[in-house]
Amino acid sequence: MLVYQPGDSLAHRLDPRTKLLFQLCFAAAAFAYTSPRGLLFFGTLGLLALTACSTSPLRVVWAYRFVLPFLVAAPLVAMLSLGSPWIVPTDAIEPALASLRNLLVLVVCGGYIRTTSITDSRAAIQRTVPGRVGQFLGLGIELVARFLPVLKRDLLAIREANAVRLGTDRPLRRRIITLTTAGLNRAFRRADRLSVAMQARCLSWNPTLPPLRFGWVDLPVILCSVALGLAGVVRLVG
Repeated sequence: MLVYQPGDSLAHRLDPRTKLLFQLCFAAAAFAYTSPRGLLFFGTLGLLALTACSTSPLRVVWAYRFVLPFLVAAPLVAMLSLGSPWIVPTDAIEPALASLRNLLVLVVCGGYIRTTSITDSRAAIQRTVPGRVGQFLGLGIELVARFLPVLKRDLLAIREANAVRLGTDRPLRRRIITLTTAGLNRAFRRADRLSVAMQARCLSWNPTLPPLRFGWVDLPVILCSVALGLAGVVRLVG
């Protein structure tokens, strides 16, 4: 799982609002220009973004390995036909391009996760979306980002404990039921303890957040993001 890593890369020095804007505009433009030439451009731009994050593309792809089977299966299923000739390779072109586009968007999101702390993300959201809506979104994203790694560790611990007890010799259906049941039980217990802890610490909807400030390094990225966003809007409207 990708987590925040402190560092001094170019992306670390960017304001989190700049990185959120780049993600949004990158995704919008990628959806508007889902063609071989367009994806070649966005693939190059995505690699440059990961270079600015000092993050390996292979590491990001490996972190999203659970998504890869679905991205690969989409074009394979699309080229199947219910009648003769049964397999139509040309039908797989558009789903394959869409899968590659989605992978590129995930890769850019991975760079954001590696270079932006949870607290900075919450501050960026609350200062972008005004009022209680922004506070609610910021708090929700912070809780999810902190809660998911804990749930993942719990699931891994359950799998290891099941393997020690020779659970791997049981039928697959039984193993899935055991893992799901134990995982949900532990998740609910975690949620109950989290609720009590939040109440005990007098949860604040408007806590003291870290200061955010745009710098000169943000200007080129903002201009690039705006250009991508405008290009995507023009293409979709046209």
